[in-house]
Amino acid sequence: MKALASAIALAIGFGTAGAARAQSAAAIPFGESRTFVSESLSEERHLNILLPEGYSPDSAARYPVIYLLDGGTDEDFIHIAGLVQFASFPWVDWLSPSIVVGIANVDRKRDFTHPTSIVKDKADYPTTGGSAAFLRFLGDELIPYIDSTYRTSGERMLIGQSLGGLFGAEVLFTQPELFTRYLLVSPSLWWDDASVLKRAVPFLILGASVPSHVFIAVGKEGKAMVGGAKRLAALLKRNKSITVGFHYMPKEDHGTILHQAAMNGLRWMSAR
Repeated sequence: MKALASAIALAIGFGTAGAARAQSAAAIPFGESRTFVSESLSEERHLNILLPEGYSPDSAARYPVIYLLDGGTDEDFIHIAGLVQFASFPWVDWLSPSIVVGIANVDRKRDFTHPTSIVKDKADYPTTGGSAAFLRFLGDELIPYIDSTYRTSGERMLIGQSLGGLFGAEVLFTQPELFTRYLLVSPSLWWDDASVLKRAVPFLILGASVPSHVFIAVGKEGKAMVGGAKRLAALLKRNKSITVGFHYMPKEDHGTILHQAAMNGLRWMSAR
């Protein structure tokens, strides 16, 4: 009985100590947040940034930058930044250690869409059509700011889903030199009767400066979504300077596809 009593007392003691320890908590650091004032957009934009392990402003090392649309902490930043961290672990090695820049949204329908000629779309989504200003913000303001603030290598990737994928296609056809790699998931190319795909013609004919890799993924999302993604991949494959990947993911829908597609894209790029 004495032994039992001692064991109970010891267990109670450990339990109390454990409870006391559990009451001590600290925040887990995961990246940093910055506020950027954009002249192109006439507003403040919030950036969420993850620096690679061992990053130092005093080091000679330089890093690729991944620009993530829908990059708020309540959007895609945390899980995509975690995936980038995982992909750059030495024992995984799908990705070089990289800086992630998540761009939090203010009005994604405004920023990611070009003007439409479809009357119903104009009525249903009255703030749309501002992609030109957002592209100026990206190319003229944000990228130079990141390059002047962090130790960047000049390699850049753009990740966008849905309307973000539509915007990524617009960047690809109008200013392809902004990014060396594009990862486009479920791009909403149906917008304005798929007019963005018509911009591919001069892009392909003129032989403009092009990215090295473009990865496109789409799930079981209907004829317009799947057909648009396939057309985009086929157009890009006409330019032999670009390595194009296309993944159809029938087990995923528009709401579930992003994380798996991003992992597939990073892994695909690492093998090429």
